Amino acid sequence: MAAIDQSTVGNRLLRALPEQAFAALRPHLTALDLPLRYVLTEANEPNEFVYFVESGLGSVVATSSDDERIEVGHVGREGLGGYHVVLMTDRTPNRTFMQTPGTGLSVPVPAFLDILDGHKAARDLFLRYVHSCEVQLAHSALANGRYSMQERLARWLLMCHDRLGGDHLLLTHEFLALMLGVRRSGVTNELHILEGIHAIKATRGNVRVVDRERLEEVAGGCYGLPEREYERLIGLTISTAMRQAS
Repeated sequence: MAAIDQSTVGNRLLRALPEQAFAALRPHLTALDLPLRYVLTEANEPNEFVYFVESGLGSVVATSSDDERIEVGHVGREGLGGYHVVLMTDRTPNRTFMQTPGTGLSVPVPAFLDILDGHKAARDLFLRYVHSCEVQLAHSALANGRYSMQERLARWLLMCHDRLGGDHLLLTHEFLALMLGVRRSGVTNELHILEGIHAIKATRGNVRVVDRERLEEVAGGCYGLPEREYERLIGLTISTAMRQAS
């Protein structure tokens, strides 16, 4: 298998790594397909690998003791599946699985931890990424508490658009309902409203972004700040650059 070239990797964290750290990590990178429902992190089980997503979309889901579920985050080519490992935690109660199929690069956890121990700049980069995830989570709570369903839907669609690199988002109504913590019928109604203002076109299992600027107008203040924080901390944009790299 040909060596993985840092200049052509799709994952933004790998692209941002210092050259020496990437060179040390490269022998441990294994390319793999990430099919629909592929589990990146199983709840309450130690990770064997961390995953650098190259394409597709992972969904981070929190589940309560009485089996209530809601999506609390995304992992696309901007991020790392299993990022709790950066915090020296071997497991998490959250489950992360592929909601849209794609590809990625896996690294055994012991090798990844060796890189963190041996390369301070790499450790600092991944810690900044974890912080950006915490900011994104905080803004999900803010959106859920202070913004309408339509605004929240627009925000989640923008977040998916950022990570999937293309205008066609392979998202089912069931998944959108999970993302927002609402009934499927409520999502369908809100999608019709966004279609009515020509921001999107929704068909079975697919949402096409027609006018991103209109979506941003609808989302208002609940979208944008975490994305700017990612750019400040990582040095690469989470949206435009990623779509151009597709």
